[in-house]
Amino acid sequence: MFKKQKALIGSLLIVLFIAVAGCKSKFERLKASNDNAKKYQEGIKYYHKKDFGKALELFDDLVQRYRGQSDAEELYYYYAYTNYYLKDFTSARYHFKVFADSYPNSSRTEECRYMSAYCYYLDSPNFSLDQENTQKAIDAMQLFINLYPKSERVAEASKLIQNLRDKLETKSYNNSKLYLTIGDYQSAVIAFGNSLRDYPDTKYAEEMEYLTVKAQYLYAKNSFEVKQEDRYNTAITYSQQFTEKFPTSKYLKDAEQLKKQSEQGIIATRRYLAEAATNERLYKKIQAEKYKLSPQAQQDTTTKKK
Repeated sequence: MFKKQKALIGSLLIVLFIAVAGCKSKFERLKASNDNAKKYQEGIKYYHKKDFGKALELFDDLVQRYRGQSDAEELYYYYAYTNYYLKDFTSARYHFKVFADSYPNSSRTEECRYMSAYCYYLDSPNFSLDQENTQKAIDAMQLFINLYPKSERVAEASKLIQNLRDKLETKSYNNSKLYLTIGDYQSAVIAFGNSLRDYPDTKYAEEMEYLTVKAQYLYAKNSFEVKQEDRYNTAITYSQQFTEKFPTSKYLKDAEQLKKQSEQGIIATRRYLAEAATNERLYKKIQAEKYKLSPQAQQDTTTKKK
């Protein structure tokens, strides 16, 4: 009995293998044939069965052959979506755009113009990576809105643009903080200012304005003494502006402390400079810093301060 069951299972496996092999060979024969109408018909069937891999293989061969024919528009529409469903968004966005450009009067043009922009959106990387595609996605979505201001897709396009801008905003915020982390305080101050200018309504505004105070204070503290007073004064100004703008901020005490430390820094600097007026060694050191007499002179004073 067991031998009969084993033989039956073996026979079924052979039949199944032959059937699968037959299907594969049938598809390969179709691909190799010159029956474009049959390829087109079967490609659409594969598409609707969600077998996008086989559909793409057939459409790849047909796109050039159908150029200029009556069925070319529909074929290219399916071709673009086949790439989309295979998650090849780079190819899909290109083909959606080609469709929109090639068939401006089609009832599908608006849809394809939107899908081209949407593929850019899907290809937008994590905020920590290069954001070229993010900016291109914004431009493409904005172009769609400009071309079809009354489209029902405008609301969604506007929402996606905001998502993309949030990503750019987060990248700008993190890049600015990185300068502070690595101790490039002057660049941090500039970067925070640029970020706040580019994204005035950013959710990071309060933190970035506080960090601007902190970065400016550290910039002053790590400067040559002859430059410290002006830079401390700038830190004090930033602190006062922060206090006025965010009177209930969780960073308020820290900002006020940085202001106090900046004021103390100014007193210490003035005392140091006054002492230098009667100390030849300190005087020469200050003059080397002030006028940057030579690379060696600067190296003898410090390798860190600016």
